[in-house]
Amino acid sequence: MSQQQAPAMKRRRTDSEALTPPVSVDDPEGASLLSRAVHVLSTAATALSQVTILYQSDPTAREGLMQAVECIRRVKEAGGKLLVCGVGKSGLVGRKTVASMKSLGIPCTFLHPAEALHGDLGDIRPNDAVMFISYSGKTSELMAVLDHVPSSIPVLAITSQTKPTDCPLLRDRSEGILLPAPIHELEEVSFGVCAPTTSTTVAIAVGDMLMLTLAHALHADNTKKVFKKNHPGGAIGENAKRKAAELDTDDVTKCMKKHAGLLSPA
Repeated sequence: MSQQQAPAMKRRRTDSEALTPPVSVDDPEGASLLSRAVHVLSTAATALSQVTILYQSDPTAREGLMQAVECIRRVKEAGGKLLVCGVGKSGLVGRKTVASMKSLGIPCTFLHPAEALHGDLGDIRPNDAVMFISYSGKTSELMAVLDHVPSSIPVLAITSQTKPTDCPLLRDRSEGILLPAPIHELEEVSFGVCAPTTSTTVAIAVGDMLMLTLAHALHADNTKKVFKKNHPGGAIGENAKRKAAELDTDDVTKCMKKHAGLLSPA
């Protein structure tokens, strides 16, 4: 075959291929995709609604939250910190929780379970507390870390169980504190796949609930000021600076109006 014939054949093959039209909201495939997408959001909303009701009405969940706030407050007052431990998607939830807590002046750090067993257990000090995040409540990597956490260290857990006695991570810790983060139906039932979705959404929400409740207990009306101090960067920081500048300008204007007409000293 000559070199001149090859491009021609290539062009003919390309020309013969049918182009797939873009998916539209008006065709059946597009409508099906949109319906599935909305189902994901609706499922997450239902799960959040259910866990809200749990913390509104369930004595165990409510007491667990209060115990967690008091525990971490005592840890902070004693100069300690909260170590948050998780792996996989729960580990990412933990990292987000740690980052948010730091911005609100809550001393904490992330403890990776694998690194913990290779030396990072040294991060755990006498005045600290450890919080595990695990949907199942029995993740093997976390159970392995738990074996090396001194009994004097307070242990908290965010898991799908609703009673501490049902949570493997707390079973041998009579003083263990549970923050329930259950979902109303398994993800495989909701979406046909057991990829962490609804469960991580609820875990993040429970972590945020703990963070903001604790921040209010620690800082009360100064929470906003603490956050601004710890978050000077990004759009949030720029917005805070702009508002501060506007307040300064307003103060100058008020001062000028107050002293208008007064003679300046010679």
